[in-house]
Amino acid sequence: MSLHQSHQTAPLADLADPRLVRSFAYVNGKWTGGTGGAGFAVTDPATGDWLGEVAALTAADSAAAAEAAHAAFPVWAGLLPQDRSALLRRWFRLMQDNREDLARLMVLEQGKPISEARGEIDYAASFLEFYAEEAKRPNIEGVTSHLADAEMELWREPVGVAACITPWNFPSAMLTRKAGAALAAGCTVLAHPSHETPFSALALAELAERAGLPPGVFNVVTGDAATVVAPWTEDPRVRALSFTGSTEVGRLLYRQSAQTVKRLVLELGGHAPFIVFADADLDEAVAEAVKAKFATSGQDCLGANRFYVETPVYDAFCARFAEATARLSVGRGLDDADIGPLINERAVAKQEDHVADALAAGARLLTGGTRHEAGPLFYRPTVLADVPDGARIMAEETFGPVAAITRFETEAEVVGRANATEFGLVAYLHTRAPRRIYRVARALQFGMVAVNRTKVTGAPIPFGGYKQSGLGREGARLGMEAFTEVKYVCRDWA
Repeated sequence: MSLHQSHQTAPLADLADPRLVRSFAYVNGKWTGGTGGAGFAVTDPATGDWLGEVAALTAADSAAAAEAAHAAFPVWAGLLPQDRSALLRRWFRLMQDNREDLARLMVLEQGKPISEARGEIDYAASFLEFYAEEAKRPNIEGVTSHLADAEMELWREPVGVAACITPWNFPSAMLTRKAGAALAAGCTVLAHPSHETPFSALALAELAERAGLPPGVFNVVTGDAATVVAPWTEDPRVRALSFTGSTEVGRLLYRQSAQTVKRLVLELGGHAPFIVFADADLDEAVAEAVKAKFATSGQDCLGANRFYVETPVYDAFCARFAEATARLSVGRGLDDADIGPLINERAVAKQEDHVADALAAGARLLTGGTRHEAGPLFYRPTVLADVPDGARIMAEETFGPVAAITRFETEAEVVGRANATEFGLVAYLHTRAPRRIYRVARALQFGMVAVNRTKVTGAPIPFGGYKQSGLGREGARLGMEAFTEVKYVCRDWA
């Protein structure tokens, strides 16, 4: 089947609004297969079924998209803030109206449980709603003058074209978190979704078109990442670049963007510690540990990777956590199992490698540890105890349903071990001692600390990490900073 024929299989066609399924890129207000006529296949990770073929644009096509975004920028930036706000709010409402279709589409190409997919659509839509409000507050500030007969002001102005490169694990929320902030600031957007989950981004482009965003303002360019993104890193008119993905790729984009000195927002890898002190509510800690580890089948940069448990409650925690993990269901996302498929064979192989390495280093397997009969990309939720710090899983992000537990004796010890990583995105802390909460939260070298809970994210909060977990923040008002320049105006009143 060629790209120019109907690409919809029965699962994709079985939506309330089949028009949300798009096989072409969206550039300058038009749906295009590009000049090369090439495409790439998208499959369902749960079944291996072919879902469809999506246009793979060329480098020349990608450069043309940048030209279109640059040409559209003056008009978009020149709109009244309330007009940009109204368009973003209309887009938000369309996401709400099509919630079930968007969630189902996500499950088919990404694999996560349908309840989680619905939650992601709500989360994704919330960024459009939040930034629709922020668009009306361009933040003009006054400055107390230090010069006689002079009036001073600071203006925030949009930087220009913004490139937004999004991952497969949260294909809708990561796009709206980036694009919502950039569009609210007055920037035009070039979006490149992962080749494993392009349909979610293209469905959002369809809704953006229905919402009335002008041509060239929001573009979704599909294809090979290196081919699509390279022209943007080289183009001086692309003034900002926002990327969510691995630290390795983030470093590469950092280098490639240096020549044109772009504004960068990099949301990179995580390697979250989950710390349980003996005074914690153990039932609560176990329940939150299951959430922190196994949401999105463990394929989450916020996912807990290393579990440090104080010795007096170590054995009890291990037993209860393993029991809770063993009860998790494994299966297709559309059946709303607790654990869905991993995204590809490389992801499953990584789980196997980390488990084998940990066991060889002396760890104990409490539950799981093998592939699941549901399909080739399913892996059993796994708990390892007594994992030494030298095991690979204690140094590398597993990005899957494998939990590694070790014990600790003192507060100073566990803080030092938790901080002994190049990553610093999020840390989880369970204790009931108020002074310890503040001591440890301050000592942890992470951009976000969750105390006695797991869920901390949302549109109003600044999301981001320390060290090699990235640069900048997304969400909140801070999420607009990378997409704006500060202009200082000094006027003589004499």
